[in-house]
Amino acid sequence: VQLQASGGGLVQAWGSLRLSCAAHGRTFSWYTMGWFRQAPGKEREFVAGIKWSDTTHYADSVKGRFSISRDSAKNTVYLQMNSLKFEDTAVYYCAVDSSSVPIRAGTRSYDYWGQGTQVTVSS
Repeated sequence: VQLQASGGGLVQAWGSLRLSCAAHGRTFSWYTMGWFRQAPGKEREFVAGIKWSDTTHYADSVKGRFSISRDSAKNTVYLQMNSLKFEDTAVYYCAVDSSSVPIRAGTRSYDYWGQGTQVTVSS
């Protein structure tokens, strides 16, 4: 599976961005696709995840502001980010957990990773 993330950029605080992650190659109908982020000097952290059943899960820090969705026909997952804050600045990565278990937040649970896209929020 190859993952290609896009959509990052520079945005002012309280602005919006939409990230996309396209999956190519072998696909699994039962897997989870997740978004993670890593700020400078910090560990990579879970942001949101979605299963192909449309079950979703969010980190507390983004609930009510971010929304994850998918287009199964395009094998693409989106992360709509609204009301962005300075602390949302990070490199955002998409990843796939190819197991059939419920959505997991640990980085070690994910088998495939995209290259990352930079999101910078100016205060």
